[in-house]
Amino acid sequence: MIELAENRYGKSRVRLMKVTRHEHGHEVREWTVQVLLKGDFVSAHVDGDNSSILATDTMKNTVYSLARNSTATSMEAYAKELVDFLLGRNPQVTSAEVQIASTLWKRLTIDGMPHPSAFMHGSDERQTTHVERAQAGEFKVVSGLENLVILKTANSAFEGYIKESLTTLPETSDRLFCTALRADWHYTSSDFDYDDLRTKIREAMLRTFANHISKSVQQTLYAMGESALSEVAQINSIELAMPNKHCLLVDLSRFGQDNPNEIFVPTDEPHGYIEASVRRKA
Repeated sequence: MIELAENRYGKSRVRLMKVTRHEHGHEVREWTVQVLLKGDFVSAHVDGDNSSILATDTMKNTVYSLARNSTATSMEAYAKELVDFLLGRNPQVTSAEVQIASTLWKRLTIDGMPHPSAFMHGSDERQTTHVERAQAGEFKVVSGLENLVILKTANSAFEGYIKESLTTLPETSDRLFCTALRADWHYTSSDFDYDDLRTKIREAMLRTFANHISKSVQQTLYAMGESALSEVAQINSIELAMPNKHCLLVDLSRFGQDNPNEIFVPTDEPHGYIEASVRRKA
């Protein structure tokens, strides 16, 4: 006996840029949206009967149409509106989830003043959210960030690790520490000022990264997660991934020069990869 197991479908990489115009200046939001639906789609898979299928092109149009009248200022609030809209119109759908990644735009500074309507692309950091709700269920909101590239040039060491026949890495008490941070945090409920909490979580982690006397990436990762949980009571866990983007000390001795920890070659591959989840005790 063969049957259809769990399945879902939707529309990915729907690019949306919204300009909100005020008298004092404009606001720009660029979001990449993914919509995924779960439901009773057996007939479509087994029999080719599409009567229960909402076309993915319709999902794309829904993203734009809903954004036109939305007053949401956060990704989370807009994602909740979109989920509610899709569930309300599609009773055959058991649950809907929306994922959004935000591209950073910063105001141009002209003659020392922020320009009201001119912007420049920020870093490659992307802010993210994942919002899901079942019919008659509660929202589940997980937000985060990815590719936040950060570097510290002091207070980072790596010593005391296992040495065996294949170990060539020398110990160091003074190294460069560079990573591209990814973090996802789980909210305790679904009705918050998400942008304010995001700012607090992000600043807590960056403050810890900058000030922490690091004995390893693992130790700093845990300290950053701990600081986020301490700063924001509205989250109950946070998952962090911190690839170790190595900066290798260049040997200048063959040129008759010393290198007092000043000249490095940055490398992307291969790199160490560290991830962990930090949570409140039950």
